[in-house]
Amino acid sequence: MTKIGIILGSTRPGRNGEAVAKWVLDLAQKHGGAEFELVDLLDFNLPHLDEPVPPSMGQYTQEHTRRWSAKVSEFDGYVFVTPEYNHAPSGVLKNAIDFVYNEWNNKAAGFVSYGASAGGARAVEHLRLIMGELQVADVRAQVSLSFATDWQNWTEFTPGAQHEPTLNTMLDQLIAWSTALATVRNA
Repeated sequence: MTKIGIILGSTRPGRNGEAVAKWVLDLAQKHGGAEFELVDLLDFNLPHLDEPVPPSMGQYTQEHTRRWSAKVSEFDGYVFVTPEYNHAPSGVLKNAIDFVYNEWNNKAAGFVSYGASAGGARAVEHLRLIMGELQVADVRAQVSLSFATDWQNWTEFTPGAQHEPTLNTMLDQLIAWSTALATVRNA
């Protein structure tokens, strides 16, 4: 069965992303069509990139890199749950992406973003460019959540009902692409 990792791209104390990632996981499990797992970057404690050789070489010297590599390798596709910090994804998410290379190749990605003004859309724009370099097929549909409308007092996550159909569309696209790209990885 196709396996999708839901990557929580924030480790910030008091982060809003944990509630978002759990919401995505809950709805994804109800959606079905794949196996879903929440991957919290906080559980990996990756330092700023500390490998002496470029990730594309796959010659990892650090145990944390080998552990991260193994986790990323488990999946056929990913949902990146990303905050928007200064019109970009979080540094910790970019760092985690940069730690490995081949493990991402020929897989698919979807995005759920959140932020103050544009619902994290600019963070996703950056991630789409990064995915292209990693040979990851990103799907068109994305969920953008706004602190103004999807949180009470900017602290309690209360997503609008209109986001669920969009999330389901994104999951449909992600599962289809993840499944199709398995033939490329297996060739």
